[in-house]
Amino acid sequence: MTLDPHSDESTELSQKEAGAYYTPSDVAAALVKWVVRTGSDRLLDPSCGDGRFIAHHSNSVGIEQSAVATRVARERAPASKIHRAEFFSWAAGTPERFDAAAGNPPFIRYQMFKGETRDRALAHCRGVGAEFSRLTSSWAPFLVVTASLLRSGGRMAFVVPAEIGHAPYAAPLLEYLVANFKTVHIVAVRNKLFPDLSEDCWLLYADGFGRHTDHLQFTAVDTYNPKSRPPPVGVTISVTTWRSIWKRRLRPFLMSADARDCYHQIANRQDTARFGDVASIGIGYVSGDNDFFHLRPSVAANLGIPLQFLQPTVRNGRALPRERLTKRTVDKWRVADEAILLLRIPKTLRALPRSVLSYLDTDKGKQAKTGYKCSNREPWYSVPDVKVPDFFLTYMSGKEAALVSNDAGCTCTNSVHSVTVKKGEAMEDVLRAWASPFVNLSCEIEGHPLGGGMLKLEPREACEILVPSALTLSAMPTRVVDEAVNVMRSWRHYGDR
Repeated sequence: MTLDPHSDESTELSQKEAGAYYTPSDVAAALVKWVVRTGSDRLLDPSCGDGRFIAHHSNSVGIEQSAVATRVARERAPASKIHRAEFFSWAAGTPERFDAAAGNPPFIRYQMFKGETRDRALAHCRGVGAEFSRLTSSWAPFLVVTASLLRSGGRMAFVVPAEIGHAPYAAPLLEYLVANFKTVHIVAVRNKLFPDLSEDCWLLYADGFGRHTDHLQFTAVDTYNPKSRPPPVGVTISVTTWRSIWKRRLRPFLMSADARDCYHQIANRQDTARFGDVASIGIGYVSGDNDFFHLRPSVAANLGIPLQFLQPTVRNGRALPRERLTKRTVDKWRVADEAILLLRIPKTLRALPRSVLSYLDTDKGKQAKTGYKCSNREPWYSVPDVKVPDFFLTYMSGKEAALVSNDAGCTCTNSVHSVTVKKGEAMEDVLRAWASPFVNLSCEIEGHPLGGGMLKLEPREACEILVPSALTLSAMPTRVVDEAVNVMRSWRHYGDR
């Protein structure tokens, strides 16, 4: 949990803000049994919460910021030493070193992991050889700093977000682990350890601090059965292979070896393109105040806004038809009086119509003007980065990502990706291949799960989607690819009830 250690309880953050979701007791017990080898082993939990890890070993130290959780932890683990402190500050000053560490570090996304706490964390990580960007979530630096407090030969076992399998900021963590531990074993768990959370959790076991390894151990299980040792290793992954072929991601190892071999071979074929070679993929515009800048046709007509200042727009991917967005569809939106007209005012235009000036001067306009995005651009009412792309690509998708032709000349918000063709002839190949199982698989591999069964494709990820030639597609091992698609969808819980 996260708060100022000198504050009172009234300032404590919510469970979601603090990233505090407590581990099932049987899981905590199993991880502690693995890391603790003798009664004299000194155990550290860097974010001990209510004490359910340290309660399983009396020779323990727990760090916790929440006054409420600290009280509960002291009652649950009376033999343990518990410090109410901010972990990164405590770690920078403690001379103590540990034989083992276990826990469930707080999962605080980068938007809230900020300020002096983040600066201390990243500085400590740099000092021990792990370089994180400011876009990292809190749990990864927690693990690096925790490991740096181990004695030679030390061990650690942690519950970690499934983002360890794909997030860019997880790569520096794994690089640190293989450079500093004899063994690193990641256990992917499909069924949720925390049933009330959309976030999936995996397990990390590391042993032999002070050594290094040239491979990662990986196991995928449907359900974790808490025992005093990890599940058997499923596959041994060369660190070189992990870095070069799979771009420092572990999610591809959820698939069969046949599927990985097929994907790698097709990626290396000369007649296979990357989507980013054929088209530019980017996010749509950010208005700064969607309610103000998006008008219903009836409202625009009553205000007398000239048509040249109104650009039809796609507000989100759910509005898109499957393959082509036509003027007929936009006309249906108009008849339904949906708020699909973007107030688009050129940045260089100073002489504005009276109707537009009147709308800018309304209470809604005055409120929009003070917003963060609007107040930091000149003029505040000119929405930047408004493009009319050739295609739209869904940013977040259910079963599969949709690529939709923009026949209606619409623009789009940042809830949808804009696709501008660079190579027209090659784009025809993309369109022919898009609905194929292999491109669906490539979207699963290059993208990542969002939660709730959704597939998320960032622009940089979409650029990496593989587009094989028609000849290669015709020779595809259908069963292998279909099975891999189903496996990857099952791991992001698409179709789960």
